[in-house]
Amino acid sequence: MYFFIPFVTMPFLYLIMIYIAAAILPAILLMRYVYQQDSIEKEPPQLLISLAWRGVLAALASIVLEMIAQSILNVTLDQNDPRYQYVLAFLCVAAIEEGTKFFFLYRRTWHDPNFNFRFDGIVYAVFVSLGFAAFENVKYVFSYGLSVALPRAILAIPGHMGFSVFMGVFYGRAKLKYDMGDRFGSTLNLIFAYVSAVALHGIYDSCCMSGTKQSTALFVLFVIAMYLIVFGLIRHESRSDTPV
Repeated sequence: MYFFIPFVTMPFLYLIMIYIAAAILPAILLMRYVYQQDSIEKEPPQLLISLAWRGVLAALASIVLEMIAQSILNVTLDQNDPRYQYVLAFLCVAAIEEGTKFFFLYRRTWHDPNFNFRFDGIVYAVFVSLGFAAFENVKYVFSYGLSVALPRAILAIPGHMGFSVFMGVFYGRAKLKYDMGDRFGSTLNLIFAYVSAVALHGIYDSCCMSGTKQSTALFVLFVIAMYLIVFGLIRHESRSDTPV
């Protein structure tokens, strides 16, 4: 009897593997792309893996914090209030998710000796963010099925990467200012790193939550513009990379 159990479970295991692959493959491909753009000095694989796992920790922390934030929002603002979705998008989602990513990014990399080039800031931010996005995507795919895998691969995962590229640009500049002894400039760039990611994430989510024809059109234009700018930024920052 036990001889037949593996044959019964194998199709189920294959299905699980297909779901996981569909969820995480887009994130892995984007990680690989950004890693390849780091043309001067590649980052250690163990560091990048640790950053991806910290993205998972950021996602877990965000789940708890977002539940708390939304429960507070629900008792302070009526859900029919036009302001509700914007507060939800910017403060309860974007500010928390980008905040947890930034926390784990800073704690792991700021004083790491491998952080010695400006472009490293982009690489580190992207790996944390895509670790976050991969975990989030696994949750969505297992909850709603493979039908959500393609739209999330086109929109949600590159979206997270886009927010993180802006964060990484300012993060790399903050490190450069810090090592030059400019503490004010460093702090200012760290603030910009966080705020720029929150602003982009908030606009993205608020357009999704609105559900109107106007917001959908704005969302499409926003995503196209962000993708064009982000991939242009990656190439520009890679070509003009400098030591910190």
